[in-house]
Amino acid sequence: MRIARFVVDADPLYGVIEEQKVHTLAGDPFFQGIKLTGQSHELDDIRLVAPIIPRSKVVAFGRTYRKHAEELGNEVPPEPIMFLKPNTSVVGHNEPVTLPSFSDEVSFEGELAVVIGRICKDVPVEKVPEVIFGYTAANDLTARDAQRSDLQWARAKGFDGSCPLGPWIETELDNPDDIGIVTRVNGEVKQDGSTNELIWSVHELVARASEAFTLLPGDVILTGTPAGVGEVREGDRVEVEVEEIGSLGNIFRR
Repeated sequence: MRIARFVVDADPLYGVIEEQKVHTLAGDPFFQGIKLTGQSHELDDIRLVAPIIPRSKVVAFGRTYRKHAEELGNEVPPEPIMFLKPNTSVVGHNEPVTLPSFSDEVSFEGELAVVIGRICKDVPVEKVPEVIFGYTAANDLTARDAQRSDLQWARAKGFDGSCPLGPWIETELDNPDDIGIVTRVNGEVKQDGSTNELIWSVHELVARASEAFTLLPGDVILTGTPAGVGEVREGDRVEVEVEEIGSLGNIFRR
C-alpha cells in the first residue's frame, strides 16, 4: 500500500494511492489507522508534499556502504555512524531546495528511508518489522565543506531542505535488504547501488537507532548511501529512484 500526503486546496491530507487516484484518509494513519473517507482525486489534480514530517527526529546513519566510505577516503567504522537531522530539514517530492549560503560543496546521497509506526525502544532485530510503518526514498544532502571544518555534522547535514523525502510511503517491501537505489542528476545516472551492499542490514540499523533513542511514530531512519555521490549545483534536478517505491525529485536553487 502506498500512503501519500498531499494538498488539494490548503491543508495537507493523507491518502492511499491506487493507479492514478488518491483516496483520502480520515485523519492521521499513524494514530487513526487506514480509514477511507470515500473521497478521491486524480493524481494529476493534487500536489504531493513530504509523506511525513517527523514529529520528533530523523535518525541517519553514515558509512554503512563500504565503497561509499572508501570513495571519500574514510575507513569503515566498527559501528555505523549515527547522527540526527531536524524535522525542518524535510521537504517533499518536486519541492525546490535552496542551497545553504555557508556552503559551496553540497552533495547528493540517495538512500532508502524507514518510517517508524509505533513508539519503541531497544527493539531486538527480529522484532523490527513490527515497528516499521513503511519505507520511502530520501536524499541525505550534505555540505561537505562544513562537514570537514566542523567538529560535528549538525550544520553540514541538518540545514533547511537537507532531507528530501518521498514521493510516498510504501508499507511493504519484498526484501528491504535487496532494494535497488539509483540517483540521477539532470537525467544522468550517478549512483547505482543496492541495499544488498549494506554492511549492516536495514533491520539491524533500526535496532541500533532504537538502542540510542526512543523512536516515535513518524520518526524516519536513513540507512546510508551507496557509492557515487557528487556535488549538486544551482539549477540541477536530482532524482532518487528506489526500487518498489518510486522516484523522488527536487530542483536546486540559490
